[in-house]
Amino acid sequence: MKRLAITFVTETYPPEVNGVAMTLGRMVAGLRARGHQISVIRPRQAHDGGASDDTLVRGLRIPNYPELRFGLPATRRLAALWRAQRPDLVVAVTEGPLGWSALRAARQLGIAAISEFHTNFHTYSEHYGMAWLERPLRGYLRQFHNRNLATLVPSSDVRDQLAAQGFTGLQIVARGVDTQLFDPARRSPSLRASWGAGPDTLVACYVGRMAPEKNLPLVLAAFRAMKAIRPDSQLVWTGDGPERTALQAAHPEQCFTGMQHGEALAQHYASADVFLFPSTTETYGNVTIEAMASGLGVVAYDYASARAHLRHNVNGLVAEFDDDAGFIEQASYAASHPQVMRELGKAARQTAEAISWDSVVSQFETVAQAALASHRRPNDPTTRVAQMEG
Repeated sequence: MKRLAITFVTETYPPEVNGVAMTLGRMVAGLRARGHQISVIRPRQAHDGGASDDTLVRGLRIPNYPELRFGLPATRRLAALWRAQRPDLVVAVTEGPLGWSALRAARQLGIAAISEFHTNFHTYSEHYGMAWLERPLRGYLRQFHNRNLATLVPSSDVRDQLAAQGFTGLQIVARGVDTQLFDPARRSPSLRASWGAGPDTLVACYVGRMAPEKNLPLVLAAFRAMKAIRPDSQLVWTGDGPERTALQAAHPEQCFTGMQHGEALAQHYASADVFLFPSTTETYGNVTIEAMASGLGVVAYDYASARAHLRHNVNGLVAEFDDDAGFIEQASYAASHPQVMRELGKAARQTAEAISWDSVVSQFETVAQAALASHRRPNDPTTRVAQMEG
């Protein structure tokens, strides 16, 4: 396969901790390992000093996401940069002003461009008391992504949902999981003891951002049902966000471990027993497959990564999408059947072992090559990425 010069334009990148940054970091590393020339354009991060291999642009903090920045418009700078060193392909990872600038500069110079859809920002608006924004945000996202040769989505249900809203050129490039990092062998009795949990204590956990769009009240409701069955149960929250302070003040008996990274994060997963994930706003949900790789019994809604990889009563428990009562029922079952959950966790681990990042990088290469072919022969319908099968 031809080695390509690919430029990713993104608002977030490691060491920032979120699903977009993690996914992009893995993709960049995988493509570089295959010999592709990869560059990254992003806003300057708080930890950045004077040196960086990436091209850094100005940015402003995102409301409710103080750890992240959105890039300011930079069309002229990007055009000058790409005139001097032209990439084969531009990938707009995020949809802010920086991403729009990248698409504008690529179009001016005749450079092939694709985009990625990672976050359902238009559905977040109702969780922040701004439901009236959903329709204009959806229109903006549709216009942004439809300017590209292809838009990468992580799953078939996201593809189908966006297609029904008028998005075109949708191509599935899934997500992988690091099964060497996320491993049941990292289970730690001493960590469990720090949570007040003994060998037989049922530990439920939530891992992720603590924010309104994550449906956190249902985590609490599900755990109350579990605790009614197993009074010694413990709930562990791993992550941070605008809801953490209020949650921690209201539930001092529960464990709040803060943001965790790398091996520490993997140890937190593996030291729990049941993973509760009731979010209804995910495009994928990397935490689900990380929990699966860690050998946890997962309780989740039947969509996104859970739909792609979980089979009810085979390797996890799933409830109908947005069915609160159904989710609580599955959590209650998990509390009542600890041995079943251990077996489901083992099966989940086996499933996760087949979800490799190498195969995901191969999927990206296929879409990238097809996009370039379409760009070179725009009037040939056999090469249009929009007509490819997902």
